[in-house]
Amino acid sequence: MTEAHIAQARKNYHADLLRSVLTINKNGVPTNADKDSKLSVRIAQGIAEQLESTTGERLAGQTSGSEFELINAQFLTNTFMRLEHMRPGKWEIKRIGNRNRMAIAAFEQYEHLIALERAAKYDPGLAAALGSDYTITPDVIIIQHLLSDGEINSPFPVVDDTVSRHAAIRESNGGNPLLHASISSKWTIRSDRSQNSRSEALNLIRNRKGHLPHIVVVTAEPLPSRLASIALGTGDIDCVYHFALHELKASVEAANADDALEMLNIMVDGKRLKDISDLPLDLTL
Repeated sequence: MTEAHIAQARKNYHADLLRSVLTINKNGVPTNADKDSKLSVRIAQGIAEQLESTTGERLAGQTSGSEFELINAQFLTNTFMRLEHMRPGKWEIKRIGNRNRMAIAAFEQYEHLIALERAAKYDPGLAAALGSDYTITPDVIIIQHLLSDGEINSPFPVVDDTVSRHAAIRESNGGNPLLHASISSKWTIRSDRSQNSRSEALNLIRNRKGHLPHIVVVTAEPLPSRLASIALGTGDIDCVYHFALHELKASVEAANADDALEMLNIMVDGKRLKDISDLPLDLTL
């Protein structure tokens, strides 16, 4: 029987991580564990053993994060981009990182931020009032490119010059591409990092004009309590996706950490924490 495409892509995703950021040091501590937390180390060890991690040197924090972003973008390219039968369109997956704090203004929902940036540049009072609340730098994004009238009208005449003259998806209306999703990649979660993800999500919500993009977080954090700091609650982030949720649950069960298992089950049952393999299908919504 042929293996499902996403199942194979998940294996390849983990293989890419094992070749780069997910290793175990000479002291037996996995690279996604907090060495000062015995439970974090134990759970991370269980995940690493299931994924067959090998011994290796820990990458610098910035390098780990950057590599994780890259591998997440590749996973989505290998999966979401193959789901055109579920979500037709012209798509592009792009890694942004911190290279351009105004990159978000290239999209239809946020193009007005250019005018805001320009006004703040020449008005110190406005700049002080705004702060940096309008600057957003997602790690990985999914872009939906606009459709020509020929593409829209391909099955039958859908539009002409008299209608739909402000529709965002229509290329002839002269708009910008649409931001379909913002994917924040967090190799691990600390209190400052979780708040950073929430702030970014709230900025995406508050500053948009039009359709809100998907806003998700992908992480390799092993501690359920730290996952809860970003996963629990609603209103900002759609959902948190764990790089190896099945292995995480098995490892927490093996650690006999009842409180941690209860917290993990609350997040999973409450649909606030899912596996990386769920992300491509959720992005078709």
